[in-house]
Amino acid sequence: MTLFRLLACLLLLPTLAQAGAVRLKDLVEFDGVRGNDLVGYGLVVGLNGTGDGLRNAPFTEEIMSTILERLGVNVTGEEFRPKNVAAVFVTASLPPFARAGSQIDVTVSAIGDSKSLLGGTLIMTPLNAADGQIYAVAQGTVLAGGASAEGQAASVVRGVPTAGVIPSGARVEREIEFDLASLTQLRLALREPDFTTAGRIEAAVNATFNARVAIMRDSGTVELDIAATRTRSTAHAIGRIENILVEPERKARVVVDQRSGTIVMGADVRISRVAVSQGSLTLRVEETPIAVQPNPFADGDTVVVPRTTAEIEQDPGIKLAELSESASLSDVVAGLNALGVSPHDMIDILKTIKAAGALHAEFVVR
Repeated sequence: MTLFRLLACLLLLPTLAQAGAVRLKDLVEFDGVRGNDLVGYGLVVGLNGTGDGLRNAPFTEEIMSTILERLGVNVTGEEFRPKNVAAVFVTASLPPFARAGSQIDVTVSAIGDSKSLLGGTLIMTPLNAADGQIYAVAQGTVLAGGASAEGQAASVVRGVPTAGVIPSGARVEREIEFDLASLTQLRLALREPDFTTAGRIEAAVNATFNARVAIMRDSGTVELDIAATRTRSTAHAIGRIENILVEPERKARVVVDQRSGTIVMGADVRISRVAVSQGSLTLRVEETPIAVQPNPFADGDTVVVPRTTAEIEQDPGIKLAELSESASLSDVVAGLNALGVSPHDMIDILKTIKAAGALHAEFVVR
C-alpha cells in the first residue's frame, strides 16, 4: 500500500477519531506538578574485557582509585590496568511527588572508549539535580540493548552496546518539597498554545463546577481558582478536572521527512486553485573518438580525433489538474495518487506550492 493510499484510508475513519474530545490531562501540564532531571558519574564493573583503556581514559582510573580508597583499599602509587571497568554517565528523571524509598529507572551511557557494557554492574552512584543536591542513589546490573563481536581482522556491532538501562535501579533518598495543598491558584499550561483550545478549556471547567472557576490568561495558560471549586483539597480538584473532555483545535500543518520520504498532512490543510507540472530532464554526453591514419606510403603519424555527441531529452512530465478553490486533503491525495506521484516528488511539489503561496498550512521539514 502506497503512502497516499494509506492517507486516503485514514480519511475514511469515523469523525470521532478525526477530531474527538481529549482528556484535559492529555492537553495541559499542571503548574508545579513536574519531574526533575538527575545525573551522576559512576563506574561499571564486571565487563568481559570490553572496558575503558585506562591510558586513553584517565578519569576511569581516578574514580576507581577514589572508590577503592573509600572502601579502605590504599592504591596510592600503585599502577593497575584492568580491562573490565568503564566510566559512565547515569541519568534519570525524578517524577513528581516521589517519596523517599521509592525506586526509579536509570539510563547508563559509557563516556570512555569502552566497547560494550553487556554484563556489567553499576557501582553505587549518587544522582544530583540542578541544585547540586543528591536526590537518589543508583546501583544494579546494566541491561544493554546491543551486541558486539570482533576478531583479528574484522568486527561487527549491532545496536548500541555502550548504553543500557537499569529498571528500578535508583532509590530516592531526598524528596522535593512542594506543598500542593497550600495552593489557592493553579495554572494549566497548554502543551500546544492555542486561543481557541484555551477558551474551550475555560468553558468546560466552568460548566463542570457550575461556577466561575477558570479564566483564560493567554493562549497557553488557563488559571484556576481552587477555592471556587469547593472541593476538599487541591488534589481533589485536579482529580476532577483532569478527566474533563475538551476538543482541541489544531493548526493546519504539513510535516515532511526528507530522509524517509514520509509526508503527514492534517485534515485542515487547504490548497488554493493551482496547477503543477513536473518533468524530468535527461542530459546524455558520449565520447566516440576516431583514429585517423595517414595515406599509404606517406609520411605522417596516426592522430586520434575526438568526437562528442551531446543530447538533451525532456520527458513530457506530469500535470496536476487545477484544483478547485480551497481544495481539501482528500482532493489532493486522490489527485496525486491517481497520477502515481512518488513521495519524494510529492515533497518537491508541496515545497513549490508553498513557495507560490497556495498551500495554506504550516510547512515543517525535518
